Formats: sequence, C-alpha cells, structure tokens
Amino acid sequence: MKFAVIVFPGSNCDIDMFHAIQDELGEEVEYVPHTADSLEGFDGILLPGGFSYGDYLRTGAIARFSKIMAEVVKASAAGVPILGVCNGFQILLEAGLLPGAMRKNRDLAFICKQTQLKVENNTTMFTTSYEKGETITLPIAHGEGNYYCDEETLSQLKENNQIAFTYHVDNPNGSLENIAGIVNENGNVLGMMPHPERAVDSLLGSEDGLKLFQSIVRNWRESYVVNA
Repeated sequence: MKFAVIVFPGSNCDIDMFHAIQDELGEEVEYVPHTADSLEGFDGILLPGGFSYGDYLRTGAIARFSKIMAEVVKASAAGVPILGVCNGFQILLEAGLLPGAMRKNRDLAFICKQTQLKVENNTTMFTTSYEKGETITLPIAHGEGNYYCDEETLSQLKENNQIAFTYHVDNPNGSLENIAGIVNENGNVLGMMPHPERAVDSLLGSEDGLKLFQSIVRNWRESYVVNA
C-alpha cells in the first residue's frame, strides 16, 4: 500500500507520519506538496498536524483552498482511505469532508499531554484492529480541538455510528460529547485530534496508534483482493 503525506506550509507532524508508515508499518510513503495537482498512484492519504498557513483566519481555513485539496476531495468520493490528524482534522472539517467545526479549547490554552481514548466504533477501516470499548493512550497537542456541531448533526453522527473515538475519563478541551474522532458517512475519511503517528513505538510512550495504521492496510488489502 502506498501512502501520500500532504505537506502544507506550517505542517510539523509530516515527518512523524512518514516515520510511522515507513519505519513502523513497513509500507510505501511519499511527501506530496500542497501545490501538487495529482494523487494518482496513492492508495491512502494522510493530512498531518501542524499550523498550516499559520492558522490564520481559522485553523485549516486557508489550507482547505490549497490546490491539492481538490484531489483529496476527489479521492474521498472514490473511497480512498483518508486520515486527518489534529490540523489535518481541522482541514477536513473546513473542506466539508467531515461535519462540524473546531473551537478554541475550553480553557483557551494549548494542551500537550498523553490522553486516554475509548474506541466507540471498531468496524471502520481505521479501527478494526481494536476492540470495541478498548481504552488506548495517544498524545494530544492542540489549541483548537474543541469539536462542535449542531444537534441535528450530532444525532446523525450517533445514528450512523460515525463517532470513532471519545476522550475517556478526562475531556481535555471541552469537545462536545467527548468526541475525539469521527468518520464520514461512507467510512473512508477519519478525522481525529489525538496523534496516532506519535504512538507507534514503546519508546514514544505508547504503541496504541500503530493498530490504526495496521487497520487501514489490512482493510485496504482485503478490499483490493475482493475487487481484483
């Protein structure tokens, strides 16, 4: 499986994402600049964390108009697995690939620490290596991770089982219903604030993020075999 790590001006987790895929997962990966006009040949797309375009206007608001995002939108419609982490999640929200919006953290402070998550849905292509209800440990590092949506959208998220992860025990940023990660209705786009790419080796304090990437590869390969 070949992954693209999209690099925006201000991305700072692109190297972490590249390391997770190449060195820990053992799959192919390439950096793709925000100015590129094609994602042909890639089987998975990763939008890393950071401060794209300095987080001016709103987090992800300018990155959403980068040339490469037109191709990300096309890939989403084609069913390609797309993962947006932290700033990547914010970009997916701004692009309309996921519902809702991000607000500043409840305490108006940047948070950087390990946090516990609960796996709410282990049937998506990103979560099948986890057990439903499993508690995992991933780091967070953000100033605007307070997820919000209106009541109708929240009802749809619950009805369609689109809430993939919630914060367990402690809600660090005030996110609605403790939401830490959601998928789109088709299940091929995941946005999450915690960083799985920073939890792929025990030396980093947790290996729990590796299962997410392993899930993507396993489900992609199963789908590839079925459709071949």
